[in-house]
Amino acid sequence: MLMEETIAAIATPAGKGGVAVIRLSGKNPLEITAQMFTPSGKTAVSDFQPYRLYPGTIACDGFTDYGMAVYFKAPHSYTGEDVVEFQCHGGESIARGVLKKALSLGAKSAGRGEFTKRAFLNGKLSLASAEGVADMINGESAAEVKAGYMLYSEKLTAEVVSAQERLKNLLAGIDVSVDYPEEDIEEQHIGELKTALQTLLVDLQKLLSTYSLGKKIKSGITVAICGKPNTGKSSLLNRLLGYDKAIVSSVAGTTRDAVEGTIEIRGTKFNLYDTAGVRDSEDDIENIGITRAESIIRASDVAVFVADLSRGVDEEDARVLEMVQDKPLIKVFNKVDATSDDTDTDADVHTSALTGEGIERLKSLLYERGFGGDQAEDAAFLIEQRHFDALSRAADSLHLAITACDFQPLDLIGIDVKAAWDALGEITGETATEAIITEIFEKFCVGK
Repeated sequence: MLMEETIAAIATPAGKGGVAVIRLSGKNPLEITAQMFTPSGKTAVSDFQPYRLYPGTIACDGFTDYGMAVYFKAPHSYTGEDVVEFQCHGGESIARGVLKKALSLGAKSAGRGEFTKRAFLNGKLSLASAEGVADMINGESAAEVKAGYMLYSEKLTAEVVSAQERLKNLLAGIDVSVDYPEEDIEEQHIGELKTALQTLLVDLQKLLSTYSLGKKIKSGITVAICGKPNTGKSSLLNRLLGYDKAIVSSVAGTTRDAVEGTIEIRGTKFNLYDTAGVRDSEDDIENIGITRAESIIRASDVAVFVADLSRGVDEEDARVLEMVQDKPLIKVFNKVDATSDDTDTDADVHTSALTGEGIERLKSLLYERGFGGDQAEDAAFLIEQRHFDALSRAADSLHLAITACDFQPLDLIGIDVKAAWDALGEITGETATEAIITEIFEKFCVGK
């Protein structure tokens, strides 16, 4: 589906750099290139061989730059259209000048994600794969980038397409049975249909169960550092972050509100919250902080309970432990540098925020408890809320169809089976509305 208009945009970030890339895609990028690029060799622009870099001069309004041009011939390009990319010297003025010249010669300024949107419309990638590109670009950790690449590489799409194909075959069988009632095969077909739908539902539920993992990879793992006042929670946060973020004081109740920071462990983002010390207090402001701390603890993926090794566990510590008993928990006995008594066997790790002792062990425990030993990095899993919602609706429709097999005729069962197929099509893009498509590509930057 070749677009009539040629679009153009700067594909590299703003600012100074060694090289800037300006991308053109559409019906006639070579014609525009011929009017502004003079090759250094004897090959004319119209005779450019695809996928080769040609050096030459780029004539802009008011200046000339020496750079490169490369031609990607449709359909073997990112967008599925003819594409030309200019590589000029880095610098905002140069890149903007090259883009301005291309626009003056008839190109249209590209919108957010318009190159990737054209790739989707031209069948170069699925809608889910396009979302993977956006996740890679916007990823703030190595794990997010990897998860985005898994989505881009069509692993999830392959699972969904396979499910759609199975549904399509079932729908075809339903149509045959409905169209030829004289063959009297409906009762037998319903039994086989129910078994097939049950098997497919199990597969979809297995895929749905991966969303918990995918959400952690994309958004990071939320960690609440909790305990009573003066156990060294703020000092521990600062040691984990590698810089002083939280105010450290021997005065109990110094931390009135949650202090947060982010670290990366084995490529995964961990969002750390140093919460106010939980205790009974007559200070209204401190009590607000304690209430917020309790809310953060409830919402966290992992709780790090911090106690003072030199003082042991008392009733206030026990109150905090009761709050986190249903969560993945790491018991930290801090201030090991301040006492020679390290015989406590209930601790997961002994630490010293002052010397750094036990910090690497604590990081390893954060990773283990955060994922619960379940990180199938090379399998298809869900990282997008939109995909989870679509799969959930597909599973609900399959459940309705399975139930209907006990008392409904085939044509009515087929309505729920078709609804499941439609829901899955929102992931691949086959049934996605224009509003969904527009919302997805709004996540992109201009030039991608």
